[in-house]
Parts: sequence; C-alpha cells; structure tokens
Amino acid sequence: MEWEIYEHRNIAKIIKKLPIAIVKKYDYWKNLMSVYGPDILRGRIGLHDEKLKGERKHQRSSRLSLQYKVVYEVHNNEVIVYVIDITAHKY
Repeated sequence: MEWEIYEHRNIAKIIKKLPIAIVKKYDYWKNLMSVYGPDILRGRIGLHDEKLKGERKHQRSSRLSLQYKVVYEVHNNEVIVYVIDITAHKY
C-alpha cells in the first residue's frame, strides 16, 4: 500500500530557499514515507521522529538535519500525509 503525500502550498517556496543537502534529505524522507508510511520513521535514529506538544499535539516532526525539521500530520489512519512545514529550529 502506498501512502499519498500532500504538501502545503508554501512548501515549494520554502524548498527553493533550502540548502541542497536538506532538499535531498527531504526527498529521502518523502520516499520512505510514501512507500512505508510513518511507522518506518520511528525506527530511523537519524530522523528522530517525534510527536509535538501544545497547540501542535496532533502533528509530528522528523529531523532533516540538526537545524531543519519537517512537520507533518497523518489523518484518520488513512494513507494520506500532509506536510505542513520545513523549518529551521533554534536550540
């Protein structure tokens, strides 16, 4: 079963501003997600997939690097993933 990936309309604009290494990692993330679904991400140490807290408690994030992460949602246990944002976070 293949998962469908829907990207927020701003993702294309965000990708144009990202370093090429992050774009490649995002493509890798999308390939994993479309073939295996979100459960495969929890087993990948480098992606550090986690559930978010607070207002974003219904969303998850995966690391693309130490600085960048992708924020996404899985709706109703369907085979649809909505990519919300790719953002640089501060420590």
